[in-house]
Amino acid sequence: MKNIKKISMLIILLFSLFSCQEDNSTFGDLVAPSNLVIETEIVGQDAANPYGDGSGKVNFTATADNAISYKYIFSDGNSVNSPSGELLYPFTTNGIIEYTVTVIASGTGGISTSTTINLTVFSDFSDPEAITLLTNDSSKQWYWSASEPGHLGVGPNSTDETQNYYGYWYQAAPWEKAGSPDSSCLYDNVLTFFVENGQLKYQLDNGGRTFFNTAYESVVGGSAGQDMCYDYDVSGVKNVSLSPSTSVVTQNTEAATQTRGTVMNFSDNGFMGYYIGQSSYEILSLTSNRMVVRAIMGNDSGLAWYHTFTTTQPSQNEITDYTNLVWSDEFDVDGAPNTANWNYDLGAGGWGNNELQYYTDNASNVSVSGGSLKITAKAENFSGSNYTSARIKTQNKYEFTYGKVEIRAKLPSGGGTWPALWMLGADFATVGWPNCGEIDIMEHVGNNQDNVLATLHFPGNSGGNGVTGSTTVTGASTDFHIYKLLWTPQSLKFYVDDVLFHSMANTNSIPFNHDFFLIFNVAMGGNLGGAVDPSFSQSTMEVDYVRVYQ
Repeated sequence: MKNIKKISMLIILLFSLFSCQEDNSTFGDLVAPSNLVIETEIVGQDAANPYGDGSGKVNFTATADNAISYKYIFSDGNSVNSPSGELLYPFTTNGIIEYTVTVIASGTGGISTSTTINLTVFSDFSDPEAITLLTNDSSKQWYWSASEPGHLGVGPNSTDETQNYYGYWYQAAPWEKAGSPDSSCLYDNVLTFFVENGQLKYQLDNGGRTFFNTAYESVVGGSAGQDMCYDYDVSGVKNVSLSPSTSVVTQNTEAATQTRGTVMNFSDNGFMGYYIGQSSYEILSLTSNRMVVRAIMGNDSGLAWYHTFTTTQPSQNEITDYTNLVWSDEFDVDGAPNTANWNYDLGAGGWGNNELQYYTDNASNVSVSGGSLKITAKAENFSGSNYTSARIKTQNKYEFTYGKVEIRAKLPSGGGTWPALWMLGADFATVGWPNCGEIDIMEHVGNNQDNVLATLHFPGNSGGNGVTGSTTVTGASTDFHIYKLLWTPQSLKFYVDDVLFHSMANTNSIPFNHDFFLIFNVAMGGNLGGAVDPSFSQSTMEVDYVRVYQ
């Protein structure tokens, strides 16, 4: 019996040794990386700027014999994996700071070699407004804007400035990724940005399921050959540093309207929901409730991905468009505005806005000619006012609840002009303002040329406390643009030339679920219009058409 036990133990020992040899053979020779070298290039470094140009960016290149991947660990608390050893890293602590950088080179079987260097870098970049918009100075949750066309897109990362700032090649349709269980996890993402001890931080919650680009499915052992969801742990808080963008978009002629110029850099391989091998995202646009970012595909520098997020979690039951034309004015009959559609507000003062014009129904202030409505503000003395203009409205003639409103218009110019295309609750006469609700589809201030506003006013958010979004509209006063409102039971969304720039969730607790009427006017001065240019003589807002769809 003792001999049998000894033989059994010997067999087990031999089998164990054989198994270990088999396991080791899968790695080949276990050789530690050697000759690890780190080369650095501080961006903008020269004789006059020994610590760089203030961007805080450093190009790192790590090389070693027998290395298959590299990891950078920075003394600012961040770490980044770099399979190739090449890395552009932004240091974001302002000032001239000495940093310690450790690079770990990994070989087969996990055997590694490391080395450490010190370097001094200057950074003076900041974007405090971006931090406020991302976090509301505390904490804010963001969601994929799944009901919006193009919420996920891809285009070329090229110098062609007609293509390189949006999803030129592909734009996802509303809720496109909800149709298959292989991709529906994308819309489960909750992205939380918050500030802790002065540091911008980020946490992604996706229920443990991550939407992977097919080029990276090997990270989780996938081989489907298509984008799909995989189990992948994204828990843990990431630090977010901000740095200036140097992308191709910043070189575009219209760069100021196409990118904010700020890049978010996530520590520890953090990413914004869709795994594309990237941890840096350029902010193209950012308001209090909408964000568009651009990221270069991690292993394909020729591809740029576009992600759009909102602070209002979309509902798949939400109405995404209205297409039945129910009312319009094409302004194709010369003379006064059609009395079946419009009446006038007459008088001075702007009803509480301290405006300087007197509203009239004179043909010199309001008329239809050449296929468009023309509202002209003029510098002239009239009934005690120094300016005249007009305000027309559809009150008691056409009022409606929910729909798509499209207005093609060219705006006036000049310091002090304040044109508006807007709507007021039809119960205004009985409940007063702001209880009736106000929807400003478009406002423009001549003292801030080409900056267009969309604002919602209601109890608690009246006057200067309205819920406002803004966008730059190049040529607002020289070209016609389409200003659009999509008003549903779920939300109110504002567009210029079909580009969404502002939105707010609609609920039963706010007064946007009853009839409203349209108002078009050009004010002068006042609380928003500001000082009038002393040389101002007159300027006209032209409206080509207004159309309502339901």
